[in-house]
Parts: sequence; C-alpha cells; structure tokens
Amino acid sequence: MGQQVGFEDVLRYFDEDGDGKVSPWELKHGLGMLGGELMMKEAEMAIAALDSDGDGLLSLEDFVALMEGGGEEQKLKDLKVAFEMYDSEGCGFITPKSLKRMLKKMGESKTLDECKAMIKQFDLNGDGLLSFEEFRIMMQ
Repeated sequence: MGQQVGFEDVLRYFDEDGDGKVSPWELKHGLGMLGGELMMKEAEMAIAALDSDGDGLLSLEDFVALMEGGGEEQKLKDLKVAFEMYDSEGCGFITPKSLKRMLKKMGESKTLDECKAMIKQFDLNGDGLLSFEEFRIMMQ
C-alpha cells in the first residue's frame, strides 16, 4: 500500500495536466526535469509498450508496471557496474587476484588463498572464477 502511494506521488509529478495519466510529452519533460534524457520517439515507444488500455497514455497501473520493471533493469545495470569493478583484468570473470586487488582498494587486506576461498563459496561450476551469473546469484 505504501509503495502504491509513492507511485501515485510520482505519477502526479509527471502528470502536468492533472488528468491522472502520463502522456509521452509529460514523460519526456518529467525525466528531463530530473536530469534524464529521453527522445520523444523513445517516450512514445515506452508508453506504447506499457499502455494497457490503448489510449496512448500511462495510467497509474501502467506507471507502476514501468517503475517496477525499471527497478529490476536498474538493479541489473548496477550489478554489472559492480562486477566490472572487480573484473579489473577485463576477462569477464572475477579472479582471486582481481578480488584481492579490489579488496585492497577498499582497505581490506586478504591473502590470495583467502580470496580463493571466498570465490569458492559461490563458484557454482568449480572453475575457480566468478562469472557474472555467479556474482548475480551471490548478491541476491
């Protein structure tokens, strides 16, 4: 219930004409005011993809679907950024050596053997490395 109220507040922020729905222009303009950038065609495509009643506007229910969907997408992007920080070798995996290096940057000193043990806890395929998928599972 509390989250629904939060979504209503956000919808009201975007709903400049007060009709209870968000038009492509309102979506584009509202994101621009928040520092984001969205082309009009992208706003139209986003609304068309989520518009449940075909009126070309986002209702509260459509808006909730957009916000919740974007939340998962953003979490995945954030995880990829974090994974890339640990994958300092750029090989697509977190190695014991790259984990040791990253932990040292964060002020935590571990031996290579300790890093191997940390990786082993989440290394599902036993290759001694953490793939992005293994990292994603570990972070859940």
